[in-house]
Amino acid sequence: MTVLSESGEDPFALHHAASGVLDDRGTVVGWSRRAQELLGYPESAVIGRPAFDVLIDPGDLPAAKDAAAMCSRDGGWFGVLAVRHSSGRLVEMGFRARALLRGDHVREWFLVGAPAAEVLEWQRDRAVLDGLFRRCPIGLVVHSPELTILRVNRAIERFTGIPAASFRGMPTGALLVAEDARTSVDRVSQVLETGRSLVSTEQYARLERDPARVRAASVSAFRLEDPAGRVLGVAETVEDVTERHRARLRLALLNQAGARIGSTLDVRQTARELAAVMVPHLADHVSVDLSPPVMRGEEPTQAPAGPVARVAVRGDQQPDLEHPEGEPVRFAPGTPQAGCLADGRPVLEPVLSPDWFLAEPRQGEHAPDLSAHSLIVVPLAARGLVLGVMSLWRSRHPEPFEADDLTLAQELASRAAISIDNARRFTQQQQTASALQRTLLPRTVPHQPAVEVAPRYLPASTAPGPGGDWFDVIPLSGARVALVVGDVVGHGLHAAATMGRLRTAVHTLATLDLEPDEVLSRLDDLVNLLAAEQETAGEGPAGEQIVGATCLYAVYDPVSRQCSAARAGHPLPVVTTPDGQAGLLDLPPGPPLGLGGLPFETREIELAEGSLLTLYTNGLIGERHIDVDTGLQRLRTALTHPADPLEKTCQAVVDSLVPAQPADDIALLIARTRVLPPENVASWQLPLEPTAAAQARALATAQLTRWGLEHLAFTTELIASELVTNAYRYADGPVTLRLIRERCLVCEVADASHTSPHLRRARTTDEGGRGLFLVAQLTERWGTRYTREGKTVWTEQPLLGL
Repeated sequence: MTVLSESGEDPFALHHAASGVLDDRGTVVGWSRRAQELLGYPESAVIGRPAFDVLIDPGDLPAAKDAAAMCSRDGGWFGVLAVRHSSGRLVEMGFRARALLRGDHVREWFLVGAPAAEVLEWQRDRAVLDGLFRRCPIGLVVHSPELTILRVNRAIERFTGIPAASFRGMPTGALLVAEDARTSVDRVSQVLETGRSLVSTEQYARLERDPARVRAASVSAFRLEDPAGRVLGVAETVEDVTERHRARLRLALLNQAGARIGSTLDVRQTARELAAVMVPHLADHVSVDLSPPVMRGEEPTQAPAGPVARVAVRGDQQPDLEHPEGEPVRFAPGTPQAGCLADGRPVLEPVLSPDWFLAEPRQGEHAPDLSAHSLIVVPLAARGLVLGVMSLWRSRHPEPFEADDLTLAQELASRAAISIDNARRFTQQQQTASALQRTLLPRTVPHQPAVEVAPRYLPASTAPGPGGDWFDVIPLSGARVALVVGDVVGHGLHAAATMGRLRTAVHTLATLDLEPDEVLSRLDDLVNLLAAEQETAGEGPAGEQIVGATCLYAVYDPVSRQCSAARAGHPLPVVTTPDGQAGLLDLPPGPPLGLGGLPFETREIELAEGSLLTLYTNGLIGERHIDVDTGLQRLRTALTHPADPLEKTCQAVVDSLVPAQPADDIALLIARTRVLPPENVASWQLPLEPTAAAQARALATAQLTRWGLEHLAFTTELIASELVTNAYRYADGPVTLRLIRERCLVCEVADASHTSPHLRRARTTDEGGRGLFLVAQLTERWGTRYTREGKTVWTEQPLLGL
């Protein structure tokens, strides 16, 4: 025997309903205590009396007789009827009447009644329950405590395609694939054991008979208990939220794409980021192909023709692509990719037959594997131009692509195309700036008798454009050489262009043979002028430094072994003695170019033959991963072997201090000093007398004879004679004549005057003024350099065969 508990909400429950018995003539023969409580009549007042006389008001008598006739005809009746209370008021009661038969064929009527309001409310609840099982669009499943299905509603029937009656007795999750069935059983068991309800939990609901169709369901579950608390099972509501689930996944994919695509201004990396977003969330395999001009940073054509570059390939397993990443691909006419590139329209091929790829040659369209069953091709277009094409394949994913997938792919491709175009334009700007910088930097270093040099220029790998670092080796008169290293603030075209202007200015100033501090002062004026021009043009806020640079300028004389240098906000150079002692050359500090303030100062130092003079920009020692002191110590350590080949030493410095991806441009210049042999230099001090010119001619001729340069004696005599004569006529103090034999023959005449001779064309009637004109005609170069003691006029004649 199973004892069931009655619900307190059932109006016809044992202790809630009134009951009575009428005989076949309508006389009351039975009366319950609950009837007495509801209507106020004790049993003595009603038993044995006609029910119509006691309980029915005369006005309601026709309705009562109609109900009795229906009950007699149908063998029972269920409805609402007004009953008279013992106090005289009318009470609306809901009745159920049923016919009872005695053994002697006597018929009686058993009536159960309850207040009409309670009965009607109970009827509505029953209608709701009936609606849940028959008309509700949300699925309802009732599970037994033994995890079998007791009942399902019509929505589950429509969801599965199986009649609702067939579910009874099935194990929980019987129709789902094994993975989803385990999830369903675990969920029902949890609610059954704990009593805690689950609200709107999502899970996949793939049916065993159609596992390729992926469905998502929102499930709520609660435990069923009777009024006594006995567990009767678990009820689940199941709502098909597949479309909503897919929409949420697409939105999440868009958000993910916004965070991942375009993280760098690199065309290839952006294409790879796009492919990584697509797999495996939207496709099983993806390839991204770009027009070659896009890869080069050039403007793409209106309709790309010819092969494209396969920039990115990605698959959820090792792809079997005919054209791997990095190879050119040519799409045959008629292929979806060729059409997409031509007209910029996307292509959706939901279902591909097994022989789709074998019907005709489709070069460049090879599927990742023969199981590929669905294809999407979308253009990568920006600013009205097609940059490339993206192909999406599904093979392991069972469902074909649909229109919403195409829309999502287009949106992702559009976002990626903008990033790719930005990267292309950045590449174009970088290439333009780099090309400008390459043309402005020295391509080769000329051979110098004064020094042996090993330069390095290392561009930054992470900076937005080339920097303004530069170096120079400039030949000067008297076999001297100028060593220059500079650094313009900033990166990009502006920095490269400014660097070119400063480098040109340094070359111009170097030809004037100015002292290092004077060169830097002139450069400082130029930087201030450039800043004023940009400020006037509105390229920067007034009062801010919008052009700035640092520079170190050094001049080395291989005859005297003197090195004079000055710096403008630049790091100190390193001097390594021939015995390997490396230390910083103590130069007076000077402000960076463009700031003004303190004057620049030149300091002279005598360098032994074979010394190393190392000039560099702050990128060499100022990397973020090391501090300046550590960088300087590493630099000095790398320079402690001055006898090593200079290229080896230079590479050792790079290996010791430069990371794989430097954050700033680096210019490095290492020079090993040389000394001209004494036999290659001849110098005489001449008295300032009328015979000085003749003496100069004689000395020059004798020295050239010793050097075996007799073929230059005539011109050299004339040059020395003219220069000494000018010094005699216009200068004071002694005159010094010096000859230097190196890659050319240098003739110098120094005096104590600061007045420079000027080249001019004499008229036919003039008796003089042709001396410097003849000198200029007979020499390859000539000029004047000034010193603190006066000036030196110098000339150079080529030495044939040297």
